[in-house]
Amino acid sequence: MGLAPAGCRRGRPVPTSGEGDLPAALPSGSDSTTTVQGEMRNVDLHIEDGIVLHIRQLRGALLPTRPNLPPALDDNQSFTLRIRSARIDIDTGSLSTLLNRHVFGYPNSPIRNIRVTTDGDELVQSGTMNGMPFRIHAVVSLTPEGQIRLHPTVVNVIGVNVRGLMRFFGVHVASLITLRPGFGARVDQDDFVLDPTGVLPPPRIQGRLTAIKVEPGRIAQTFGGADSTAPLLPAEGAPANYMYFRGGTLRIGKLIMADTDLEILDNDPSNPFDFSLSRYNEQLVAGYSKNTASHGLVVHMPDFRTLGTGAAARGKGAPP
Repeated sequence: MGLAPAGCRRGRPVPTSGEGDLPAALPSGSDSTTTVQGEMRNVDLHIEDGIVLHIRQLRGALLPTRPNLPPALDDNQSFTLRIRSARIDIDTGSLSTLLNRHVFGYPNSPIRNIRVTTDGDELVQSGTMNGMPFRIHAVVSLTPEGQIRLHPTVVNVIGVNVRGLMRFFGVHVASLITLRPGFGARVDQDDFVLDPTGVLPPPRIQGRLTAIKVEPGRIAQTFGGADSTAPLLPAEGAPANYMYFRGGTLRIGKLIMADTDLEILDNDPSNPFDFSLSRYNEQLVAGYSKNTASHGLVVHMPDFRTLGTGAAARGKGAPP
Protein backbone atom coordinates (compact mmCIF):
# COMPACT_ATOMS: atom_id res chain seq x y z
CA MET A 1 0.00 0.00 0.00
CA GLY A 2 1.33 3.43 -0.87
CA LEU A 3 0.22 6.87 0.20
CA ALA A 4 -0.90 8.71 -2.89
CA PRO A 5 -0.38 12.42 -3.50
CA ALA A 6 -4.18 12.69 -3.72
CA GLY A 7 -4.14 12.38 0.07
CA CYS A 8 -2.88 15.97 0.29
CA ARG A 9 -5.61 18.36 1.29
CA ARG A 10 -5.39 21.63 -0.60
CA GLY A 11 -1.70 20.89 -0.97
CA ARG A 12 0.76 19.09 -3.20
CA PRO A 13 3.60 16.62 -2.77
CA VAL A 14 6.79 18.42 -1.78
CA PRO A 15 10.06 17.24 -3.39
CA THR A 16 12.70 15.63 -1.24
CA SER A 17 16.41 16.23 -1.46
CA GLY A 18 17.13 12.64 -2.41
CA GLU A 19 16.05 9.06 -1.92
CA GLY A 20 15.62 8.49 1.80
CA ASP A 21 16.72 12.05 2.67
CA LEU A 22 14.86 14.67 4.65
CA PRO A 23 12.59 16.83 2.46
CA ALA A 24 13.89 19.99 0.92
CA ALA A 25 12.73 23.25 2.49
CA LEU A 26 8.99 23.83 2.20
CA PRO A 27 8.11 25.80 -0.90
CA SER A 28 6.72 29.30 -0.74
CA GLY A 29 3.06 29.30 0.20
CA SER A 30 3.20 26.07 2.23
CA ASP A 31 1.56 26.17 5.63
CA SER A 32 4.74 25.90 7.70
CA THR A 33 3.57 27.98 10.66
CA THR A 34 0.34 26.28 11.72
CA THR A 35 1.00 23.52 14.24
CA VAL A 36 -0.02 19.92 13.59
CA GLN A 37 -2.58 19.00 16.27
CA GLY A 38 -2.96 15.39 17.33
CA GLU A 39 -5.40 13.20 19.23
CA MET A 40 -4.90 9.55 20.20
CA ARG A 41 -7.30 7.13 21.85
CA ASN A 42 -6.56 3.61 23.11
CA VAL A 43 -3.18 3.22 21.38
CA ASP A 44 -0.27 0.97 22.39
CA LEU A 45 2.57 3.12 21.09
CA HIS A 46 5.90 1.36 20.48
CA ILE A 47 8.41 4.18 20.88
CA GLU A 48 11.23 1.64 20.71
CA ASP A 49 11.61 -2.16 20.70
CA GLY A 50 10.55 -3.38 24.12
CA ILE A 51 9.16 0.00 25.27
CA VAL A 52 5.42 0.47 24.84
CA LEU A 53 3.27 3.30 26.17
CA HIS A 54 -0.45 2.60 26.50
CA ILE A 55 -2.15 5.84 25.57
CA ARG A 56 -5.68 5.89 26.87
CA GLN A 57 -6.11 9.46 25.66
CA LEU A 58 -3.74 12.14 24.43
CA ARG A 59 -4.29 15.62 23.05
CA GLY A 60 -1.23 17.50 21.88
CA ALA A 61 0.79 19.00 19.05
CA LEU A 62 3.83 18.07 16.97
CA LEU A 63 6.39 20.88 17.09
CA PRO A 64 9.07 20.80 14.35
CA THR A 65 12.64 20.77 15.61
CA ARG A 66 14.32 21.87 12.36
CA PRO A 67 13.79 25.26 10.66
CA ASN A 68 11.55 25.13 7.57
CA LEU A 69 11.09 21.36 7.81
CA PRO A 70 7.83 19.73 8.88
CA PRO A 71 7.46 17.02 11.52
CA ALA A 72 7.98 13.58 9.98
CA LEU A 73 6.46 10.43 11.44
CA ASP A 74 9.45 8.53 10.03
CA ASP A 75 11.96 10.67 11.95
CA ASN A 76 11.51 10.81 15.72
CA GLN A 77 14.15 13.55 15.90
CA SER A 78 12.10 15.86 13.67
CA PHE A 79 9.46 16.85 16.21
CA THR A 80 8.67 17.37 19.88
CA LEU A 81 5.36 16.08 21.18
CA ARG A 82 3.82 18.80 23.31
CA ILE A 83 1.15 17.25 25.53
CA ARG A 84 -1.87 19.30 26.47
CA SER A 85 -3.65 16.49 28.31
CA ALA A 86 -3.07 12.75 28.45
CA ARG A 87 -3.56 9.53 30.38
CA ILE A 88 -0.56 7.29 29.66
CA ASP A 89 0.23 3.93 31.29
CA ILE A 90 3.52 2.06 31.20
CA ASP A 91 3.76 -1.57 32.27
CA THR A 92 6.57 -2.83 34.46
CA GLY A 93 8.23 -4.74 31.61
CA SER A 94 8.52 -1.62 29.46
CA LEU A 95 9.62 0.42 32.49
CA SER A 96 12.36 -2.13 33.25
CA THR A 97 13.64 -1.92 29.66
CA LEU A 98 13.49 1.88 29.74
CA LEU A 99 15.53 2.09 32.95
CA ASN A 100 18.13 -0.45 31.81
CA ARG A 101 18.57 0.97 28.33
CA HIS A 102 18.22 4.72 28.76
CA VAL A 103 18.33 5.81 32.41
CA PHE A 104 21.07 3.52 33.78
CA GLY A 105 22.47 2.21 30.50
CA TYR A 106 25.57 4.37 30.29
CA PRO A 107 29.12 2.96 30.88
CA ASN A 108 30.08 2.38 34.53
CA SER A 109 26.55 3.02 35.77
CA PRO A 110 26.29 2.05 39.47
CA ILE A 111 22.85 0.50 38.89
CA ARG A 112 22.35 -2.40 36.50
CA ASN A 113 20.00 -5.27 35.64
CA ILE A 114 16.90 -3.43 36.86
CA ARG A 115 13.67 -5.38 37.15
CA VAL A 116 10.53 -3.51 38.16
CA THR A 117 7.39 -5.08 39.64
CA THR A 118 4.49 -3.83 41.76
CA ASP A 119 3.37 -4.79 45.25
CA GLY A 120 0.05 -3.21 46.13
CA ASP A 121 0.52 0.54 45.79
CA GLU A 122 4.32 0.30 45.93
CA LEU A 123 6.89 -0.04 43.17
CA VAL A 124 9.51 -2.76 43.66
CA GLN A 125 12.93 -2.40 42.03
CA SER A 126 15.60 -5.10 42.05
CA GLY A 127 19.00 -5.32 40.41
CA THR A 128 22.61 -4.64 41.33
CA MET A 129 23.97 -1.49 42.97
CA ASN A 130 27.75 -1.15 42.81
CA GLY A 131 27.84 -4.86 42.04
CA MET A 132 25.71 -5.89 45.05
CA PRO A 133 22.19 -7.28 44.62
CA PHE A 134 19.46 -5.02 45.99
CA ARG A 135 15.71 -4.86 46.28
CA ILE A 136 13.85 -1.64 47.09
CA HIS A 137 10.15 -1.12 47.82
CA ALA A 138 9.14 2.48 47.20
CA VAL A 139 6.13 4.75 47.53
CA VAL A 140 5.55 6.76 44.36
CA SER A 141 4.57 10.44 44.46
CA LEU A 142 5.09 13.70 42.56
CA THR A 143 7.43 16.56 43.35
CA PRO A 144 6.07 20.13 43.11
CA GLU A 145 7.78 20.34 39.71
CA GLY A 146 5.88 17.33 38.38
CA GLN A 147 8.74 14.83 38.61
CA ILE A 148 8.39 11.28 39.95
CA ARG A 149 9.68 10.67 43.47
CA LEU A 150 10.41 7.09 44.62
CA HIS A 151 10.67 7.02 48.43
CA PRO A 152 12.03 3.72 49.80
CA THR A 153 10.14 1.90 52.54
CA VAL A 154 12.31 -1.25 52.39
CA VAL A 155 15.96 -1.45 51.27
CA ASN A 156 17.41 -4.94 50.98
CA VAL A 157 21.10 -5.33 50.10
CA ILE A 158 22.47 -8.87 49.73
CA GLY A 159 19.16 -10.09 51.19
CA VAL A 160 19.41 -7.96 54.36
CA ASN A 161 17.03 -5.10 55.15
CA VAL A 162 19.42 -2.23 55.83
CA ARG A 163 16.83 0.55 55.99
CA GLY A 164 16.92 0.71 59.79
CA LEU A 165 20.73 0.67 59.90
CA MET A 166 20.93 3.47 57.35
CA ARG A 167 18.62 5.60 59.48
CA PHE A 168 20.55 4.79 62.65
CA PHE A 169 23.91 5.79 61.16
CA GLY A 170 22.49 8.69 59.12
CA VAL A 171 23.56 7.11 55.84
CA HIS A 172 21.63 8.08 52.73
CA VAL A 173 21.42 6.39 49.35
CA ALA A 174 22.91 9.55 47.82
CA SER A 175 26.15 8.90 49.70
CA LEU A 176 26.38 5.36 48.29
CA ILE A 177 25.91 5.99 44.58
CA THR A 178 26.47 8.80 42.09
CA LEU A 179 24.27 9.03 39.01
CA ARG A 180 25.46 10.71 35.85
CA PRO A 181 23.39 13.82 35.03
CA GLY A 182 21.50 14.14 31.78
CA PHE A 183 19.77 10.75 31.82
CA GLY A 184 16.57 11.76 33.60
CA ALA A 185 17.36 10.41 37.09
CA ARG A 186 18.91 11.78 40.28
CA VAL A 187 19.14 10.84 43.96
CA ASP A 188 17.75 13.14 46.65
CA GLN A 189 19.02 11.76 50.01
CA ASP A 190 17.23 8.38 50.00
CA ASP A 191 14.81 9.07 47.16
CA PHE A 192 15.17 8.45 43.45
CA VAL A 193 13.70 11.26 41.36
CA LEU A 194 12.81 10.66 37.71
CA ASP A 195 11.98 13.22 35.03
CA PRO A 196 8.94 11.66 33.27
CA THR A 197 9.83 13.33 29.96
CA GLY A 198 13.64 13.20 30.27
CA VAL A 199 13.86 9.41 30.70
CA LEU A 200 12.20 8.63 27.36
CA PRO A 201 13.98 8.14 24.04
CA PRO A 202 13.01 10.43 21.13
CA PRO A 203 10.68 11.90 20.16
CA ARG A 204 11.14 14.43 22.94
CA ILE A 205 8.08 15.19 25.03
CA GLN A 206 6.92 18.40 26.66
CA GLY A 207 4.20 18.27 29.28
CA ARG A 208 3.55 18.46 32.99
CA LEU A 209 2.81 15.29 34.94
CA THR A 210 -0.04 16.10 37.33
CA ALA A 211 -0.97 12.70 38.81
CA ILE A 212 0.58 9.26 39.16
CA LYS A 213 -0.68 5.97 40.55
CA VAL A 214 0.76 2.48 40.92
CA GLU A 215 -1.66 -0.14 39.60
CA PRO A 216 -1.11 -3.91 39.29
CA GLY A 217 1.70 -4.39 36.78
CA ARG A 218 1.86 -0.79 35.63
CA ILE A 219 2.11 2.92 36.45
CA ALA A 220 -0.73 5.20 35.41
CA GLN A 221 0.26 8.79 34.59
CA THR A 222 -1.91 11.85 33.98
CA PHE A 223 -0.52 14.86 32.12
CA GLY A 224 -2.18 18.25 32.25
CA GLY A 225 -5.45 19.10 33.93
CA ALA A 226 -9.07 18.73 32.98
CA ASP A 227 -9.26 19.70 29.31
CA SER A 228 -12.41 21.62 28.46
CA THR A 229 -11.48 21.61 24.77
CA ALA A 230 -13.64 19.31 22.67
CA PRO A 231 -11.80 16.19 21.45
CA LEU A 232 -10.12 16.51 18.07
CA LEU A 233 -12.29 14.22 15.99
CA PRO A 234 -12.34 13.29 12.31
CA ALA A 235 -15.41 14.25 10.32
CA GLU A 236 -16.80 10.71 10.50
CA GLY A 237 -16.71 10.73 14.33
CA ALA A 238 -14.55 8.93 16.87
CA PRO A 239 -13.82 5.21 16.43
CA ALA A 240 -12.73 3.10 19.40
CA ASN A 241 -8.98 3.21 18.65
CA TYR A 242 -7.46 5.89 16.50
CA MET A 243 -4.78 8.50 15.84
CA TYR A 244 -5.84 11.75 14.18
CA PHE A 245 -3.62 14.60 12.96
CA ARG A 246 -5.09 17.91 11.84
CA GLY A 247 -3.67 21.18 10.54
CA GLY A 248 -0.16 22.33 9.72
CA THR A 249 2.21 20.34 7.55
CA LEU A 250 3.17 16.71 8.22
CA ARG A 251 5.45 14.29 6.41
CA ILE A 252 4.45 10.63 6.11
CA GLY A 253 6.96 8.61 4.15
CA LYS A 254 7.48 10.41 0.80
CA LEU A 255 4.23 12.31 1.13
CA ILE A 256 3.93 15.76 2.70
CA MET A 257 0.40 16.82 3.65
CA ALA A 258 -0.41 20.52 3.74
CA ASP A 259 -3.39 21.38 5.95
CA THR A 260 -3.03 17.88 7.37
CA ASP A 261 -6.16 15.75 7.69
CA LEU A 262 -4.91 12.25 8.50
CA GLU A 263 -6.82 9.57 10.35
CA ILE A 264 -5.11 6.26 11.28
CA LEU A 265 -7.51 3.50 12.30
CA ASP A 266 -7.15 0.08 13.91
CA ASN A 267 -8.40 -2.84 11.83
CA ASP A 268 -9.30 -4.69 15.03
CA PRO A 269 -11.08 -2.36 17.49
CA SER A 270 -11.63 -5.17 20.01
CA ASN A 271 -8.24 -4.45 21.60
CA PRO A 272 -5.85 -1.45 21.75
CA PHE A 273 -4.34 -0.23 18.50
CA ASP A 274 -0.78 -1.62 18.47
CA PHE A 275 1.29 0.98 16.57
CA SER A 276 5.05 1.10 16.00
CA LEU A 277 6.51 4.56 15.42
CA SER A 278 9.68 3.20 13.80
CA ARG A 279 8.06 0.41 11.74
CA TYR A 280 4.65 1.80 10.87
CA ASN A 281 5.41 1.52 7.14
CA GLU A 282 5.12 -2.27 7.52
CA GLN A 283 1.65 -1.71 8.95
CA LEU A 284 0.85 0.59 6.01
CA VAL A 285 1.89 -2.10 3.54
CA ALA A 286 -0.37 -4.61 5.28
CA GLY A 287 -3.31 -2.21 5.39
CA TYR A 288 -5.14 0.08 3.01
CA SER A 289 -6.17 3.73 2.68
CA LYS A 290 -8.89 5.87 1.17
CA ASN A 291 -9.53 9.54 0.53
CA THR A 292 -12.38 11.43 2.15
CA ALA A 293 -14.80 13.80 0.44
CA SER A 294 -12.90 16.72 2.02
CA HIS A 295 -9.58 15.47 0.58
CA GLY A 296 -8.37 14.01 3.84
CA LEU A 297 -6.81 10.58 4.13
CA VAL A 298 -8.00 7.61 6.19
CA VAL A 299 -5.51 4.78 6.75
CA HIS A 300 -6.55 1.36 8.07
CA MET A 301 -3.79 -0.72 9.68
CA PRO A 302 -3.44 -4.11 11.34
CA ASP A 303 -1.91 -4.23 14.80
CA PHE A 304 1.88 -4.23 14.80
CA ARG A 305 1.97 -7.44 16.83
CA THR A 306 0.12 -9.28 14.01
CA LEU A 307 2.70 -8.50 11.33
CA GLY A 308 4.08 -11.66 9.78
CA THR A 309 0.87 -13.58 10.32
CA GLY A 310 -1.19 -14.58 7.35
CA ALA A 311 -3.94 -12.07 8.03
CA ALA A 312 -1.56 -9.13 8.26
CA ALA A 313 0.47 -10.21 5.23
CA ARG A 314 -2.70 -10.27 3.11
CA GLY A 315 -3.80 -6.85 4.34
CA LYS A 316 -6.40 -7.82 6.92
CA GLY A 317 -9.61 -5.91 6.47
CA ALA A 318 -8.65 -4.52 3.07
CA PRO A 319 -11.57 -3.97 0.70
CA PRO A 320 -11.79 -6.34 -2.25
